[in-house]
Amino acid sequence: MPEHILGLSTEAIGIWIAALLTLAIYSFLYRDNPVYKFAEHLFVGISAGYGVGITYQQVVIDLIYKPLLRPAEVGALAPDYLVIVPTILGALMFLRFSRKHGWLARWPICLVMGYGAGAAIPATVQNMLEHTRYTMQPLVPFNTETQGYEWAAGISMFIMVIAVVTTLAYFYFSKEHKGALGTAGRIGIYFLMIAFGAGFGNTVMARISLLIGRFQFMFYDWWPLVVGIFHRG
Repeated sequence: MPEHILGLSTEAIGIWIAALLTLAIYSFLYRDNPVYKFAEHLFVGISAGYGVGITYQQVVIDLIYKPLLRPAEVGALAPDYLVIVPTILGALMFLRFSRKHGWLARWPICLVMGYGAGAAIPATVQNMLEHTRYTMQPLVPFNTETQGYEWAAGISMFIMVIAVVTTLAYFYFSKEHKGALGTAGRIGIYFLMIAFGAGFGNTVMARISLLIGRFQFMFYDWWPLVVGIFHRG
């Protein structure tokens, strides 16, 4: 593969392509336009193709072809013929595109859904137990190293208890929300709003981090190439 094309290194050409596609994507901030649509469709198409390639390598080759025909490459002494069973079930899923034999795809789909639901139940219960464990901590933790109580942590635990109780009170619908229950439910709404706001803020910060990464690429990688062209000119 040539290292230079039209007087530019392949690395510089890659930077120019990435920079132009970045500008094309951000052109949507002005309005929807054909340049943005081209970059969007290009991104979706490349992502889909890349996903197909990765799936082919990691599933078809590593999990089917090698265990059956090249067991030594996966550390096995003999072919693993049990791989044929999930391979057939996976192939049956593609029969959804057939009107005549589409019903056969229900078997692997039911198996995947049943396994997924069964695997999700222990994980969900474990998650609930972890959340429950955090609400069973001492209100004022005792530090064995300093031989003293951590009052700041105690305040945090006290707020946590109030948040848990009032939030559960808000979701308690077996009784009309009046009196103390209604007051606790209204306080729980504020804690819910704080939690939702924190989650939304975390999402925004993640997007800002991506934006900063793009700006750094444009200013530190692409812009020096632009300046170099004008200097040569």
